[in-house]
Amino acid sequence: MQESGRPSMDPKDPPTRDLPLHTLLGGFLMGFANLVPGISGGTMILAIGLYDRFVGVIANLTRMRVDRRDLRFLLLFGVGALLALASLSGLLVGLVSSHRWVMYSLFVGMTLGGVPQVLDGVRPLRGAGLGFPLLGLGLMAWVVFGLTGYQVPETFLPLVLVGAIAASSMILPGISGSYLLLVFGLYESVIGSLSRPELMDNTAEALGILVPVAIGAALGIALLSNALKALLARAPRPSHGVLLGLMLGSVMGLYPFQQPVDPWLARKPVRKAVAERLAQPDLELAVVREHWGLGDEVPLERLLSECQGLDGGQLKRKAERLERFSPGLGQLLLALLIGFAGFGVTRLVSRAPKPLSAG
Repeated sequence: MQESGRPSMDPKDPPTRDLPLHTLLGGFLMGFANLVPGISGGTMILAIGLYDRFVGVIANLTRMRVDRRDLRFLLLFGVGALLALASLSGLLVGLVSSHRWVMYSLFVGMTLGGVPQVLDGVRPLRGAGLGFPLLGLGLMAWVVFGLTGYQVPETFLPLVLVGAIAASSMILPGISGSYLLLVFGLYESVIGSLSRPELMDNTAEALGILVPVAIGAALGIALLSNALKALLARAPRPSHGVLLGLMLGSVMGLYPFQQPVDPWLARKPVRKAVAERLAQPDLELAVVREHWGLGDEVPLERLLSECQGLDGGQLKRKAERLERFSPGLGQLLLALLIGFAGFGVTRLVSRAPKPLSAG
């Protein structure tokens, strides 16, 4: 039998009756989660009881076995996801850039809010069973500390590979695709390209990033959905144990009290202005400022002097360098409050009405 909210791939379980608003909400939460570093889309749909349905439909789609119910589910789910991507991408990129510690506190809370749901699939957690969460925790620690700072070149094949890896967040609870984009130094490029201004003003550049990432995501989802369906059916407790470790480990890379080493260079328009002037030294600074909408308060001359000889990739790595700072008591208390609020949001979502059995 299938327990509410927990993945079940047993064909003997009765099918569920899809609730349109519930499916739309699941898609919206999936889209939102894929924009937010540290939050897994898989965790969100697991929390509201759509996980097994989603994985099953995707697996059916890759084997060309979809029926009318599956197509209706995919349509509603896709509309919800697109609504989130279209309406929130620019906002979230801006908030992460300008209010990093506030947003990271929220992301930590929201991620931990999904732990109780995944923990249900692991209990009883004792003896040899502890090894699987530790395995997941170790893998995520390697990602956080071993790969952070690695800059992936923004060319076709690497972007396809990154898209396939990041798509794991749509299948695996505890894995955040946006967090992996942060690790690979591509969060601002990929998520920022989804915003309407970027698509309208820099269409070719945005599509040059989004198309290969989308191709990779489709390939990754197709491969993972069938593999995960088999794993959850044959070894549910070990699989959930690894997922639990991955989820807990993802929080390690979301330490809130970090800030850019150079806050000005961390702003995309400023960085693009610096890159343009470095590539075309004869351009008047006033023209560059006007083109990128920069006021006199932006220390463009200093930035140009400090960035002489850097190419695009080196400039971006310099812009994304972070340093830790010591928070005040007020910041600590507010971070805890925001974290608890994020935890509560995820737990509230987990209590949303679940689809009923159709039998």
